[in-house]
Amino acid sequence: MDFSEWEPIYGDILRDMGYDRSEDENSVRVLKAVTLNSDLISGDDAAETMQETVTVVGNAPCLEDDIASKGVKGTVLCAGSAVGRLMDSGIVPDMVFTDLDGDIEPQIRASSEGAITFIHAHGGNQDLITAYAGSFKGPVVLTTQSVPDLVVFDYGGFTDGDRAVCFADHFGAREIRLLGFDYDHPMPKEGSDPQIKLRKLSWAKKIISSRRNVV
Repeated sequence: MDFSEWEPIYGDILRDMGYDRSEDENSVRVLKAVTLNSDLISGDDAAETMQETVTVVGNAPCLEDDIASKGVKGTVLCAGSAVGRLMDSGIVPDMVFTDLDGDIEPQIRASSEGAITFIHAHGGNQDLITAYAGSFKGPVVLTTQSVPDLVVFDYGGFTDGDRAVCFADHFGAREIRLLGFDYDHPMPKEGSDPQIKLRKLSWAKKIISSRRNVV
């Protein structure tokens, strides 16, 4: 979605979650600084590689069952925390959407094998950006949930999975298939508050349900 459509939703999320927009924007400045030597491309460049059918992979406990029963089709877009599980199933994602939490090594490995990595800046991940954002050797797209500029993009979305859906929708995917999505039973993550995770997934569900061609 365009930023003009996204910004009111973003404002509602900030108010609901108690986040500070200025912290999101501070993280963007850090992200730009530490990726000066990265292979930066635009979202439009990434979209040129996308097929009309897209499979978006989330990190819910049902992921392996979904892969076995439904399979992947078209271009594979994966939430960062699900990359290791996807690659353990023998599938290298075409694109990874990540705020750099979760298991980072599979994400770096996918990048080295050609995946385009969308690295997202928000107020809570400045330390992760500093530690890891410069480690990706493949193509990188920088993203924000605040105001985009010439080198940082915003297609809407709040969590890795729904940002992937918003990107696919923005660039006209005719069919967006979801694997590994469960808004009520997320994969447990060490150091993560389960109640906050459920609130985030509630927003993800709202955002994804508003997009077209999601199956």
